[in-house]
Amino acid sequence: MDFDALRRHPDLEAPGLAAADAADRLILDESVRALAEAPAAAGSVAVIDDAYGALALGATLAGARAVRVHQDPITGERALAANADRLGIPVEDRPRSLPLEPELIAGAELVLMRLPRSLDRLDEVAGLVARHAAADVRVVAGGRIKHMTLQMNDVLGAWFDRVDVSHARQKSRLLVATGPRPERMPPAEAWPRERRDPGLDLVVVAHGGVFAGTAIDIGTRFLLDVLAGAVPDARSAVDLACGSGVVAARLARERPGLVVRASDRSAAAAASARLTARANGVAERVEVARADGLEHLPDASERLVVLNPPFHSDAAVHTGIAAHLFAEAARVLEPGGELWCVWNSHLRYRGLLERIIGPTRQIARNPKFTVTASVR
Repeated sequence: MDFDALRRHPDLEAPGLAAADAADRLILDESVRALAEAPAAAGSVAVIDDAYGALALGATLAGARAVRVHQDPITGERALAANADRLGIPVEDRPRSLPLEPELIAGAELVLMRLPRSLDRLDEVAGLVARHAAADVRVVAGGRIKHMTLQMNDVLGAWFDRVDVSHARQKSRLLVATGPRPERMPPAEAWPRERRDPGLDLVVVAHGGVFAGTAIDIGTRFLLDVLAGAVPDARSAVDLACGSGVVAARLARERPGLVVRASDRSAAAAASARLTARANGVAERVEVARADGLEHLPDASERLVVLNPPFHSDAAVHTGIAAHLFAEAARVLEPGGELWCVWNSHLRYRGLLERIIGPTRQIARNPKFTVTASVR
C-alpha cells in the first residue's frame, strides 16, 4: 500500500503529523503473515482504533474481504473514506464502519488494532473481543514503544490465555493475543461504568478511554465553580468537546429551563454524555451529537458555548486543535454571545481567543488553569 498517499483530513494536518506510522506498517506486515497462514480468516477481519484507515485499507488491499472497522473519532471515519478514494478502492470492497458493539467483532478470526493509551479503553475493547470473536481469534495490537506500558500486557493477559510480544522495529512493537477467556469479568464490572461525585452530587458515566473516565478532571471542576455567571439569561447552551457530559449535565440540572447541546467527535464520549445526562435526570434537555466541532449547528445561533479544549491529536500536542474548536465556537455564537473556556495557563490561549472570537476577559485563575469569557 502507498502509505504516502494517505491523509489525515478532515483531522488536523500539519508538518510532522502523519496519517500512518511504523506501528501501522508492523501491524499490517503481521496481518499479511496471519492471512497467509490461515486464508479462511480473510473473510472475518475486524479493525479497531485505526486512526486514518491505514490498517483497514491495508488489510483490504492484502486480500481481506468485508473488513469491519471501528474508529472512535468521526474524523477518522471520514479520513478512511477519503483515503479509500485516493487509493482507488471500489465502494463495494471498502471496509464497513460499525459502532464498538458485538456486531463489529462477531465471529472475527483476526482483529487488528492500535493500542490505545488508555488502559480502560484497552480493557473495554479486549473484553468485547474475548466475548464475541471466534474461539481461535488472533489479536494483533501494535503501538509506538514510547506509548506502550507493561500494564497493557496485563490487561490483555486478563482476557486472553497467551500474549506474545514482538521484537521492536522502528521504535514500534506488537502484542499478539490468542485464546480468549470471555468468563473473566462479571457483568457488574462491565463497561460503561458510573461513579457519583460527592462534591458535586453528580453521576458520571463513562466508556473506556473517555477523558478522565468517571472522575471529574480538575480543569472541568474549576470551570464548574464559576459557570453560574455565564450568560445567565441564555435559553440554550453548547457543551463543545463534551467528553463524558459532565458540564452539560451540570448546566441542565442547575438551570431548569436550559437546553444544552453537547457534542464530541468521539463515539465513546457522545455515548457517555447521553448516559451521564440520563443518570442525572436531565436527558430530555441534553441533546448529544457525535460531530466534528459544531458542524451540526447553524451560524450565529447560540448565546453561550462552554469548552474545555483538548490539546492532543493522538499523541501529538498541537494548538491547531484548540484553534479549530475556537473557530467553530466563533461561527455558532450570535453577536454578543460568549465562549467560556478553561485552559492550562501555560498554553496562553488568550491572544488566540481574542483573534478568533473577540474581546476576552479573565474570569478566574489558579496556579494551573485559567477560565476566560470571550465575546463574539
